[in-house]
Amino acid sequence: MTVNPPETLAVRFEEHRPHLKAVAYRMLGSLTEAEDAIQETWLRLSGSDDRRIDNLGGWLTTVVGRVCLDMLRTRRRRGEEPLEHRLPDPVIGREDGTDPEQQALIADSVGLALLVVLESLSPAERLAFVLHDMFGLSFEEIAPIVDRTPGTAKKLASRARLRVRGATPPPDPDRSGRRRVVDAFLTAARGGDFDGLLAILDPDVVLRADGGVLTGGLRTITGAAAVAGQLETFRRMATAATTRPVLVNGLAGLVNTIDGQLFSIMSFTVADGRIAAIDILSDPERLAGLDLASVED
Repeated sequence: MTVNPPETLAVRFEEHRPHLKAVAYRMLGSLTEAEDAIQETWLRLSGSDDRRIDNLGGWLTTVVGRVCLDMLRTRRRRGEEPLEHRLPDPVIGREDGTDPEQQALIADSVGLALLVVLESLSPAERLAFVLHDMFGLSFEEIAPIVDRTPGTAKKLASRARLRVRGATPPPDPDRSGRRRVVDAFLTAARGGDFDGLLAILDPDVVLRADGGVLTGGLRTITGAAAVAGQLETFRRMATAATTRPVLVNGLAGLVNTIDGQLFSIMSFTVADGRIAAIDILSDPERLAGLDLASVED
């Protein structure tokens, strides 16, 4: 067998990059950290004997999973602020859903609400759930990554699955229907219509707003009455901002600008025709790091 030239190996690696980024994003909830994990995976590949790798895609998925697991564990050991105390990085795409990079990242509508739940799992639970339920790896493949038996890996995924199913209602499949509900939200907000807003909120709706460190980080409000009680805040935003419809992690969302400056990103989970979750990112520092070129006219 002959060793592949470095340029050939690099080309083969790039073919797998979208898949690896999708895995790392689900594992880490951070686009920057996902890129770091991909870079580390490349370094491990380039330093290996690729002649011994029969299934490059499977090998890379396993390695990036192990790298992400190590990053999650390091995050906890260092006592860093858990990402569950802030919203995960949003993936912004065009309303028509034609952005190929976004489609690769959130092919199964990995909304912000789901990523928030994933942040609450232990690193091993998260890896077992992500690799098995989202990417179809067997528990025999997952077990050595988490240093467990296949049976224990299966239990880890099962516990994670229960948490996910209990906390994230599946979004309505009709994209145009989801957008109509978001348009009704904007209409009620601009008109200060409390009853109209209340009518489109799920009784158990969850509002998560992340304004960054200066505002105390992630703030959560639950229940239709409590969320509708934020009507004045919604009204001020809706009347002062210019809103652009976008997809946020595959779900109906809004990009809000004031005087040409990005003010907030909003994502709406619509289930059974009502808004089940609203996620708002208004942290100026994190907004400044977003690339919205793909959704600009």
